[in-house]
Amino acid sequence: MKILETIGIDISKLTFDVRIHSNQFYKQFENNDDGYDKLTKWAYKNSSFTKKNILFAFEHTGLYSHNLAVYLTTKEIAFSLIPGLEIKRSLGIARGKDDKVDATKIALYAFRLRDEIKPYTMPSSDIISLKNLLSLRDRIVKQKAGFVASLKEQSRILKNDGNETLFLTQEKMIVFLSEQIEEIDNELSKIIKNDDLLKEQYKLIVSIKGVGKQTALHMIAYTSAFTLFNTWRQFASYAGIAPFPNSSGTSIFGKTKVNNLANKKLKTLLDLCAKSAKQHNLEMKKYYDRRIEIGKNKMSTINIIRNKIVARIFAVIERKSPYVDFLKYAS
Repeated sequence: MKILETIGIDISKLTFDVRIHSNQFYKQFENNDDGYDKLTKWAYKNSSFTKKNILFAFEHTGLYSHNLAVYLTTKEIAFSLIPGLEIKRSLGIARGKDDKVDATKIALYAFRLRDEIKPYTMPSSDIISLKNLLSLRDRIVKQKAGFVASLKEQSRILKNDGNETLFLTQEKMIVFLSEQIEEIDNELSKIIKNDDLLKEQYKLIVSIKGVGKQTALHMIAYTSAFTLFNTWRQFASYAGIAPFPNSSGTSIFGKTKVNNLANKKLKTLLDLCAKSAKQHNLEMKKYYDRRIEIGKNKMSTINIIRNKIVARIFAVIERKSPYVDFLKYAS
């Protein structure tokens, strides 16, 4: 596809603003199916380029952009979902917020990168369901943890007399939230079992010692069944565990470090995997102990183990065979 025209869309809850880059035509539409129909008709009518040379571009705004992405996919219309931070950083400092201006910026950003940008491919319905359920599960787990911590502290300080309702209500909430987490886990398992590809990938990932169910599910969901990243190093950068140099000229010699821009949930899960691996995986334990003995930093060593785990996950997926711990067979 040769992109000659870009159309920027700034989406909000009820409406979205549209700017055609070449002639700067502008219009606002309602954020619903009728609005999507009117958008495409208006865009094709007011652009001097053919449909196959036009790319629609908009920010990934979760629920607000989802239906438009589904619509364009169904109609086989090329579009790109762009992280908002990329647009802001590429176009410099801006003051204030204006939807019309934002649509113009998105169109300009996409046009500048028209030779590099790739049309977006919607993930399967199973992948979308996995991501939504995992997000919901994470919120419920946090709520449960809040009630557990609160109840523990109150039980330590307050007396039972006169506080029965306070304690009982929180206990019931903890039980209820635990049941909801179990229900979500059952649904996640059902999705994995009913899809042969996801089922196989799940089995391969958990064959690696230190990698548990939640990490496997998140890896599958956020790599879209390992189709979004060409290499494990790309994923490591996305997860915020890839180290980058921090030096410039002859005056700045900072430590190599990871970037704060990351999928924080994946980074946390991989951190737990690394700490579990250094305790229960003999190879990782020896590696960790050896580096610490020679004075290496503990956190940098943990990060190396995180990267090793990601590399192994991508390796077992690529070769389609479970991980084999050869060290345990060594004499």
